[in-house]
Amino acid sequence: MAIKTLIPVLGDQLSLNLSSLDGMEPKDCVLLMMEVQDETEYVRHHKAKIAYILSAMRHHAARLEDKGWTVDYIKFDDPDNNGSFSGELARAIERHGPECIRVTEAGEWRVREMLENWEDQFGLPVTICPDTRFLATHQEFEEWAEGKKQLRMEFFYREMRRKTGILMEEDGEPAGGQWNYDQENRKPAPGGDLLMPRPIRFRPDNVTQDVIAMVNERFGDHPGTNENFHFAVTHEEAMRARRQFLDEALPCFGDYQDAMLRGEPFLWHSMLSPYINSGLLDPVELCRDVDSLYRDGKVPLNSAEGFIRQIIGWREYMRGIYWREGPDYVERNFFEAERDLPGFYYDGETDMECLSQAIGQTLDHAYAHHIQRLMITGNFAMLAGIDPKQVHAWYLEVYADAYEWVELPNVLGMSQFGDGGLLASKPYASSGNYIDKMSDYCGACCYNVKTKTEDDSCPFNSLYWDFLARNEDKLSGNSRMALAYRNWDNKETREKISLRAKARAVLDSLNEL
Repeated sequence: MAIKTLIPVLGDQLSLNLSSLDGMEPKDCVLLMMEVQDETEYVRHHKAKIAYILSAMRHHAARLEDKGWTVDYIKFDDPDNNGSFSGELARAIERHGPECIRVTEAGEWRVREMLENWEDQFGLPVTICPDTRFLATHQEFEEWAEGKKQLRMEFFYREMRRKTGILMEEDGEPAGGQWNYDQENRKPAPGGDLLMPRPIRFRPDNVTQDVIAMVNERFGDHPGTNENFHFAVTHEEAMRARRQFLDEALPCFGDYQDAMLRGEPFLWHSMLSPYINSGLLDPVELCRDVDSLYRDGKVPLNSAEGFIRQIIGWREYMRGIYWREGPDYVERNFFEAERDLPGFYYDGETDMECLSQAIGQTLDHAYAHHIQRLMITGNFAMLAGIDPKQVHAWYLEVYADAYEWVELPNVLGMSQFGDGGLLASKPYASSGNYIDKMSDYCGACCYNVKTKTEDDSCPFNSLYWDFLARNEDKLSGNSRMALAYRNWDNKETREKISLRAKARAVLDSLNEL
């Protein structure tokens, strides 16, 4: 029997409050959920990332059916699955004979273009609904950005605080009198803390085990492993993970959010971003609960503000940048970097302890926290002059929370400074000193973080100065780089030559570090 509306639900739209479902009668609709090859292979996604998304989709389909919706679910290994959204939509149209198609807007440019072609392709009315799970609409971000030569997250973040009232006082001032408590959130973590929280590890149920077996068979050449699979795959499990973070980890999150410890991949971080980005958790509702915990005296302000800023600040800002700058943003390469990504990004086999730790846990868990991504793997790639498009592809592949709309601006704009300063006010470049300050990595490393040009000197040290020297014409006019360039200018010529020679030796042997 023909239906009125066919509603595709994509893999990052695992929410009951999806805009395409709003106001619709379940009896008049069929929801179409599709596991397709195009989405699993446009980059070589981490095995655990694929397993997480497919298992979460299957569990969400069951939740929708429990709520009275009819779900037409196409599994990856369905013999008739032709591997693409449009191809599966065509088959569903034949099965159900809908009068129209209704879908929530896509999160990425390549899928958006596909959705926008559906009306001409299938000859049916297609309604593309705005994604109301975000605070800022595309138009609101455009209006905020209009006329600005440089876009700065801090000021956008303040607008989101005012819009929501989160961490705001009745007089319109920010809670505590300051907008940002980042200066209080840079403490190195104490090693051997037996009271450190441990995130909940969820045992794979039968559905997840089936998915893992299929992924291991079909995607055996993809990065990472499913041996440590621990993700929540249902809304209920994600809510348990949320509760555990709020109760046990959030109070200390602020103090140690930039810290790194050997063998401790999670520290006081939430591990909630995969659930937020796929739709299992509501980000604004989460931020309101954090606000309430602060007002009830259960969480210090620096922790509450630091966590909230990552969600209604950075996350919303990244989305705004992604859609404003267009599909060619990925091609930007301010430093004209052309080196290939070293092979150890895919196997973690390097003597550099910081990279070994950050990449190793990434391959094991499809996770690393923001400082490991920015100041270890990202910083090294930028200093070494790696092609930012290759760096972007790696981040998109290996992290379970990585969708292009949030990953690309973070990597190309913030981590690699590939847009020349549109997003970030300066490159996030540092020598090994920062890593030594914020981690215990250097004490276990065969390289010496205290020297610069010796045979065993930390590669970060010479690469940092070489990065400044070779990009002086591009960066010397940046006021936030003035101190770094004064320090470079004050070095004797002999030291400059030695630093650059050491850097050349490092770059000539990148894959052997």
